[in-house]
Amino acid sequence: MTTTRFAPSPTGYLHVGGLRTALFSWLTSRHNKGEFLLRIEDTDMARNSKEAKDAILKAFDWVGMGCDGEVVYQSKRFDLYEKYIEQLLVEDKAYKCYMSKDELEILREDQMAKKERTRYDGRYRDFIGTPPEGVDPVIRIKAPRQGTISFVDGVKGEINIAATEVDDFVIARADGAPTYNFVVAIDDALMGCTEVIRGDDHLYNTPKQIVVYKALGFDLPNFYHVAMIHNEQGKKLSKRDGATDVMEYKTMGYLPEALLNFLVRLGWSHGDQEIFSLEEMIALFDPNDINKSSSNYNLDKLLWLNAHYIKNKPDSELVELLKEFGVDLEGNDKASLLLSATKERGKTLVELAEQIKLITDAPTQYDEKSAKKAFKGEAKEILSAFADMLALAKPTSKEAFHSVMEKIVEDKEIGFGKIGMPLRVSLMGSMTGSGLDEIMAILGVSETIKRIEKAIATIKANFVM
Repeated sequence: MTTTRFAPSPTGYLHVGGLRTALFSWLTSRHNKGEFLLRIEDTDMARNSKEAKDAILKAFDWVGMGCDGEVVYQSKRFDLYEKYIEQLLVEDKAYKCYMSKDELEILREDQMAKKERTRYDGRYRDFIGTPPEGVDPVIRIKAPRQGTISFVDGVKGEINIAATEVDDFVIARADGAPTYNFVVAIDDALMGCTEVIRGDDHLYNTPKQIVVYKALGFDLPNFYHVAMIHNEQGKKLSKRDGATDVMEYKTMGYLPEALLNFLVRLGWSHGDQEIFSLEEMIALFDPNDINKSSSNYNLDKLLWLNAHYIKNKPDSELVELLKEFGVDLEGNDKASLLLSATKERGKTLVELAEQIKLITDAPTQYDEKSAKKAFKGEAKEILSAFADMLALAKPTSKEAFHSVMEKIVEDKEIGFGKIGMPLRVSLMGSMTGSGLDEIMAILGVSETIKRIEKAIATIKANFVM
């Protein structure tokens, strides 16, 4: 059975790069009807944060990527790691190293002076003498001293690293705390992970983890190291470019399906297809098709996708989502009209809410530039005549309101802009917004006339010479 995992450290929030790695792992397991596991790597007690841990779980819940089984916490597995450390010591595959920090620093300075790669020299590897006093030993694993450490990476192909490049690295610190590469290998093996998909910043951790796998007799998983996401200039993605907390995307009004669709295309493709439902992603995704080269984050593409998903989302779902953005259309008989008038103009839920409020909330002031352009000449007389026509015709549909607009254009022998511009500013406060006939159908005759009369009063007070 295919088993994948995502293993974040709760020292910060879940960022988009981490979510993409999790998505690739999740899709791999779902495609093969396997399991997707979540492991919280919280062994660094000094840097762990409960808030960050909760934020990671909240982000997974928001995007709908549920894990199988219970979440695994490394902090609850120290007894297990200790057992395997003891096993390696007993089997002479690991040893206690009494090298002090001062000695290690002197060794590194000497190696640097000789322009050698800094590394531990193995001086306690076969030590049988009396341990020095006052030094709490670390535990080092015995790495192979000859040959090659090889593995086939599903993204990068065959990787061969000379065994001499991996020194006897520490698997337990002086205080007994196990180290990252040691516990990761143990957990991946014991959790039955068959595919390990992660960023290629972990590529050179893999040989060390293979040393642990082999020392403990575990089967190796298939490794996939995914190239990083860059900004549009080809540099490391920063918070300014979009490498922010996943939940911030929710606050900014993005839909989870749009974010996942965006992320799956950062490093993977299926022909020229751009839009994928979750079901399509699961059916088509293969980690062996992940691109070798890095991908570029493009905010315009994310906005385009988000706009697509907003336009195609059922009104009932949008009504529920918009509540978080200060718009409650529950029970509003004009909800469908409002959404129809604004969906095309809102690339995010924030923008959509703003467009709706432009219609539902009467303007408290008028954009100065728009008002000067629209409220000049015969605007007051045209608006007044239009209000009288509305009161007489009592239109209720978009088409009926449009007919009244056509009538005033015909009666006054004016261009459409002569009524369109002052009417738009009267209703919306500026030249922005949806179709006027749609807006009036939503507002109704009474509210439309009320806003027109307020505009006429403003014209009398400010624009009549």
